[in-house]
Amino acid sequence: MREIVWDTETTGFNPEEGHKLIEIGAIEIENGLPTGKSYHQFINPERDIPEEATRVHGITDDRVAEEPKFEEIIDDFLNFIGDAPLVAHNASFDMNFINHQLQAIGYPELSNQVVDTLIIAKKKFPGQQANLDALCRRFDIDLSARTYHGALLDSELLAEVYLELNGGLQQGLSFGSQTEEHENDTSEEITYKATKARPPRNFKIPQEDLDNHQKYLEKNVRNTLWH
Repeated sequence: MREIVWDTETTGFNPEEGHKLIEIGAIEIENGLPTGKSYHQFINPERDIPEEATRVHGITDDRVAEEPKFEEIIDDFLNFIGDAPLVAHNASFDMNFINHQLQAIGYPELSNQVVDTLIIAKKKFPGQQANLDALCRRFDIDLSARTYHGALLDSELLAEVYLELNGGLQQGLSFGSQTEEHENDTSEEITYKATKARPPRNFKIPQEDLDNHQKYLEKNVRNTLWH
């Protein structure tokens, strides 16, 4: 299945207050693995970028002054995402911004399925920090390049986080160029491809859980080989 992991940078928090998109980044993944295809574009918001926003993403007025406007880039972005599900962290933020600007130029809102990794992470790790930095640290994903927030870099990091939230990378089977020839064989070409798998991570079981498990065994599971 094809999915798009994406992120945006903006001039502020609320599009209804006149804030605009200034950067879009997106990564394509297919059947749980990055394909190497990406989309990245800076955008001229036709307004100033507040200093507090620049402190977060490092993007200044001068940086985007000569970049194309939203209506000049949106068709390329829409062609890139197609009808694929859109994966984002705190997805409502990005969706609100792009849909607000789509409406402003007479385009329909996006109808793609939306996957929010923030919701997934909060369900998987209740009570724990679930921002992108915290999840990267949890999964031992390199954050050294993230001196500022950036739409493309954050999409790349989020793609790794998303794969980890779904169980990590596994060995895959793909169709490719290597063929085993047989007489009268018209079958498809098959390539066995080993993809990178992370080593198992040790998650310490709380002593209280171990004690409760032992009590359960002593009470309910008697005369077993392992007891």
